Amino acid sequence: MSYFSSTSPGGICEIRWHGRGGQGAITSAKYLAEAAYRAGFRGVTSQPSFGAERRGAPVTASTRLSPEPLRTFCRVERPDVVIVLDETLLDCADATDGLEDGGWLVVNSPCEPGAIAADGRFSVATADATAVAAECGLVVAGAIMVNTAMLGAVARATGLVELTHIEETLRDKFPEAIATRNIEAARAAFERTRL
Repeated sequence: MSYFSSTSPGGICEIRWHGRGGQGAITSAKYLAEAAYRAGFRGVTSQPSFGAERRGAPVTASTRLSPEPLRTFCRVERPDVVIVLDETLLDCADATDGLEDGGWLVVNSPCEPGAIAADGRFSVATADATAVAAECGLVVAGAIMVNTAMLGAVARATGLVELTHIEETLRDKFPEAIATRNIEAARAAFERTRL
């Protein structure tokens, strides 16, 4: 098992997700926690953070991972990893606020990592999860669902979990045909993630 070399106390890795209502950020925060448990983390939590938002409004979620049981359930303020499902949130939602220097910024974007954050404070990974999800047929009510593809990008960038842990989690969450499409998206994003 490979633990994230976190600057947080006790080896806790704090992750904050940024997305828009309906994109699945809150669901993916839970799925990452479950995949991390499969990877050997004994302390895993996830929690949403939203008010009266509606579909398309900015939302955040938090995931915490630790080699030991956790008793912290508050919102993540100083993340080691920030995952952005919609790159427009980098400008309008202060997605990188509090991100630790040297932390990971994983963004759904067709751009190269250097075009996202060129100041060198963060390690940046990009994956065009929108294109991957569309190719895999992950469209619900006309909206492209990028969240499970981004799980593959997170696995590739951070090494917190292996792709097999994500695949096992997705198999448990969906009927076989839907799980297969989500797993294909996670695998494709994993392969196409640019570091």
